[in-house]
Amino acid sequence: MVAKILTQISFWLVIIGALNWGLVGVFGFNLVDGIFGVMSLMSRLVYILVGAGAIWLIVDLFRAPETLGKIK
Repeated sequence: MVAKILTQISFWLVIIGALNWGLVGVFGFNLVDGIFGVMSLMSRLVYILVGAGAIWLIVDLFRAPETLGKIK
């Protein structure tokens, strides 16, 4: 149950991070820094959470490769 919740939260965090990088690449605008300030404590927390979410998804992938691409 906890793993399922962590996977879902991680999925959304990585989506947010990917969309932010898309904005940086296309428009040169960092939404996280725009909302919270450049490298403020909150911005850094968002980046840490997105990174932790990506690590969790990698771990989850190797734990259950047959579920690749499926939201549990």
